[in-house]
Amino acid sequence: MKTIDHFNFSGKRAIIRVDYNVPLNENFVVTDTTRIDATLPTIHKILKEGGSVILMSHLGRPKNGPENKYSLKHIIPVLSAKLEKEIKFADDCMGQDAVDLAASLKPGEVLLLENLRFYKEEEKGNEEFAGKLATYADYYVNDAFGTAHRAHASTTIIARFFPGKKMFGYVMAGELASIKKVLDERKKPFTAILGGAKVSGKIEIIRNLLDKADNIIIGGGMMFTFYKAMGYPVGNSLIEDDLLDVAKTAMEDAKSKGVNLYLPVDTVLADAFDNNAHKKEAQVDAIPDGWMGLDIGGKTCKTFAEIIENSLTILWNGPMGVFEMSNFEHGTKAIAESVARATQKGAFSLIGGGDSVAAINKYGLAKEVSYVSTGGGAMLEFIEGKTLPGVQAIDE
Repeated sequence: MKTIDHFNFSGKRAIIRVDYNVPLNENFVVTDTTRIDATLPTIHKILKEGGSVILMSHLGRPKNGPENKYSLKHIIPVLSAKLEKEIKFADDCMGQDAVDLAASLKPGEVLLLENLRFYKEEEKGNEEFAGKLATYADYYVNDAFGTAHRAHASTTIIARFFPGKKMFGYVMAGELASIKKVLDERKKPFTAILGGAKVSGKIEIIRNLLDKADNIIIGGGMMFTFYKAMGYPVGNSLIEDDLLDVAKTAMEDAKSKGVNLYLPVDTVLADAFDNNAHKKEAQVDAIPDGWMGLDIGGKTCKTFAEIIENSLTILWNGPMGVFEMSNFEHGTKAIAESVARATQKGAFSLIGGGDSVAAINKYGLAKEVSYVSTGGGAMLEFIEGKTLPGVQAIDE
């Protein structure tokens, strides 16, 4: 794996694709700095060696050119404070100002380019657009795992202009090493925990994991499609009728491959999708009409915890219930705590996907697990067995 550790940046300019697609509040203040924090070691390494850094990213999904709410200038106060230095800013990533600022960068200086997606050429993977960005620097560093599954100009095409001078930053290297540890170097028993709302977003992952996992735990809204496929009543619970056969096949395949596929035995029900709704617990084969499952039940939490805490490799993607509501967060919190306990006992645990990361952060357990992925979609595609364009562009 070609990483920044293989290069010396003394007197060189490095253009780094980072993922600064971070949440902002109504006053345009960054509310979660996780993705910015993750890139700091890469930036520090280059600056320490006497190099200079040009940062490029997207923010949000601007539709028609520049929009203030999607401007990366809102990131500057946080970035400046964390790096303890002034951040130069080019308010048009393709403008003459960007060209001049990049050309005049001195060792130890940092330049941030305005949102790449203010130009449609970025998402189209335009070669001319990528080529101009490439003229700003001597080296190209991809440190944006969250966009590695997109063949955009700044994540993939630009690498063509840096033969022998393209590499992964520490975020990318860490993500790839962690996924490799789970998929290729796993210690058994390997348990995959899959939750979230829909089966449709997870079916390829389930298929790929059936050849690797010893245990697959299923929770969240997706469990009700499995129950309906088994002929259980599901009340008003979320289901995907078009995937009933897919769920049946997954259960049959797990059986034939000797993989333990675990579904919850009880669920927390509500009479409305509301934190203040009436709630009760029920066995999953006895969900009454008019009620919906919003979390896994107490018995299930204990069973799942036992499986997780006897595992040596753990992958967790997707919450067990509507953890944003305090009355329906117990299952997700219990799983998070079980993963942390298993990690303390020596298991390797990888957490990925926006909601799972939000949960592990909510319960203050990010430092209690082995690795928290910054790239939800990219991680899922990698686990599905797909080739990520942003990874392939460096490897070629």
